[in-house]
Amino acid sequence: MFNLKLHLSHPWLSLLILPILFEVIHCEVGTASLYNPPYTPTACYGSDASQFPSSNLFAAAGEGIWDNGAACGRQYLVKCISAAIPRTCIPGQTIEVRIVDRAQTSVSRPTRAGTTMVLSDTAFRTIANPISSINIEFQKV
Repeated sequence: MFNLKLHLSHPWLSLLILPILFEVIHCEVGTASLYNPPYTPTACYGSDASQFPSSNLFAAAGEGIWDNGAACGRQYLVKCISAAIPRTCIPGQTIEVRIVDRAQTSVSRPTRAGTTMVLSDTAFRTIANPISSINIEFQKV
C-alpha cells in the first residue's frame, strides 16, 4: 500500500491523481423490451444481416436514443436493474449490445412499445427472465 499523503503533497502529482480517483461513471436509466426473430434491420443497414454481431447481442433504438439515425452502430453496456415481477433480473449480468435498427419502424415488433431499447431475444435473456419489459441502466461504450 502506498502513502497517498506523500504522493499528494506534490501539487503537480495531485492534479494527475485526483481526476483518476474521482472519475465519474455516467449511466442512464431507461426501459427495455424484447423482440423475437425474424430480425430484419431496415433502418440502419437495409437488409444486410452481416451487420448483426455474431453473439446476437443487439438492439433496436427507441426514440429517446435514436438521435435521427446517429444511434446506428452505437454500442451500449446494459444491465437489468428492476422489473414489475420480482427476481426477473439476473444478478451480476451486464451485456454489450450494438444498435442495428429503429424500434419504431422495426418489422419485428417489440413486446412493449415506447421502450428505450428493444433487445434481441439472446440479449434480453442474458440479463433477465423474459417478460414484457424491464428497467435498465445503460451506458454508451
